[in-house]
Amino acid sequence: MDAVLLSRLQFAITSTYHFLFIPLTLGLSLFVALLETLYVKTNNDRYKQMTKFWGKLFLVNFAMGVVTGIVQEFHFGMNWSEYSRFMGDIFGAPLALEALTAFFLESTFLGLWIFSWDKLSKKSHLVCIWLVAFASNLSSYWILVANSFMQHPVGYTINNGRAEMVDFTALLTNPYVAGQFSHTVLSGIVTAGFFVISISAYHLLRKTHVELFTSTMKIGLVWTIIGLFAVMGSGHLQAQSLVNTQPMKLASLEALWETKNPAPFTIYTSIDQDKQKNSAQIAVPSLLSFMVYNKPEGEIKGLKDLQITSEKQFGAGNYIPDVPGLFWSFRIMVLAGILMIAVAFINALLVFKNKLSQYPIALKCLLYALPLPYIANSTGWYVTEAGRQPWMVVGLQKVSAGVSQNITNTEVWISLIGFTLIYTVLAIVAVYVAIKFIKKGPETPLQSVKGGRV
Repeated sequence: MDAVLLSRLQFAITSTYHFLFIPLTLGLSLFVALLETLYVKTNNDRYKQMTKFWGKLFLVNFAMGVVTGIVQEFHFGMNWSEYSRFMGDIFGAPLALEALTAFFLESTFLGLWIFSWDKLSKKSHLVCIWLVAFASNLSSYWILVANSFMQHPVGYTINNGRAEMVDFTALLTNPYVAGQFSHTVLSGIVTAGFFVISISAYHLLRKTHVELFTSTMKIGLVWTIIGLFAVMGSGHLQAQSLVNTQPMKLASLEALWETKNPAPFTIYTSIDQDKQKNSAQIAVPSLLSFMVYNKPEGEIKGLKDLQITSEKQFGAGNYIPDVPGLFWSFRIMVLAGILMIAVAFINALLVFKNKLSQYPIALKCLLYALPLPYIANSTGWYVTEAGRQPWMVVGLQKVSAGVSQNITNTEVWISLIGFTLIYTVLAIVAVYVAIKFIKKGPETPLQSVKGGRV
């Protein structure tokens, strides 16, 4: 493998690992803030117990997100210096603002929140966690502003071979940002929801802290179901925008080689990217056009026509990304979403009818469903990033042009192995600490109940 492919592999490993923690940070910060709001409003110590318990798990996840995120910054100087040279004026601004307006804010008030339970008034302490939740999600906004420019460049000019910002407002209001940001935040809500209800299911199966975890189960299920429907809606709107912003990505998601009107939605197909054709296809007629245009007809450009257009605009080359990878990643993401909806709805019906304890299999399904949001997040992120290949910045810089020119294969191998080993150790430590807190339960547990109906 050459330095370009190795650098891509390294960035893929580190960014995917980092992204395992980000959605949970976004969603769990809001969930903990909601629980403390209930505590302040009702003065019920049960909500305080919930807040402290889930707050500890939030801190473990937050710390891992910070540690793994730092590595991403180093990548741009180590492996992608040509990208940094080309994009530094634009990419650096939102990242600097992320540190100044979000990271400093969340770090400061998270420290206050941890150490001031008995030193601040209830309302002042509550303000701290809401500022942490706000800053965590603001952080994702700034990062997605930078990423959205790579997906859909706006507000720039090319000067002396470099992209320079000419309209900061256009960067902030990039239409691609709204779709990415809403989908990321809502995915975080779903991830946090499944994290909460899965751990609640663990304690209910063990019949420990039943009263407390029945309450978190109810709150978590409502939170999760709302998040699931919202994330589906935002994902649908984001997919509709691709017909104008990234038609190549849209066609790749459907393995659509020929332009069609109306276009079918393909459920299954065998893809031969070299021959640019599909076989053994199962598809629903007109459904893709309906999903994109909200009506049963509408043209979707095919990969072959888009390749011809790209060659005319940008010169000779292959502009078609990894079609099989995108096609199946998208369907894995959708399938994970469907399974999450089914599991959440079944358990919601049982818990609100006080029959959940009669069906331990439903609780076990919740427990085993914990990986589903992580699978959906990871495959969704792959769709987002791999779908713009071969571009580093769509229409402006290819990935091959963004890699550092003075690095060797050996150097990248060393850092790749090093990061992978370090991340493996961090993962073991993080999982160990999290499991320890989960098994221990709340600091001042409610009396364990050995029977009764949930």
